[in-house]
Amino acid sequence: MTAFVVVCSFQPGTVMDEVFAVVAEEQAKVKELQEQGLLGEVKLSMARGTVFLDVFGDSPASAASTVAQLPMAKWWDLDIYPLGGGA
Repeated sequence: MTAFVVVCSFQPGTVMDEVFAVVAEEQAKVKELQEQGLLGEVKLSMARGTVFLDVFGDSPASAASTVAQLPMAKWWDLDIYPLGGGA
């Protein structure tokens, strides 16, 4: 598996009250994906409206597929960067 950093930027026009309403659901899914070894750390920059995810997969597409399982993903634009010279 390759490690990826996925930079998730909230799309313009995102209603943050809707985002905050799914925080508990998001946390539960993060824990599940971490237990499966698909997701590592989650870091948030509220000032920039950006979430940074450590994701593990076979390709950028598989990393994107993992991120798509998160409830907040519907509000994000993704930039996916392989780490360590992988994919």
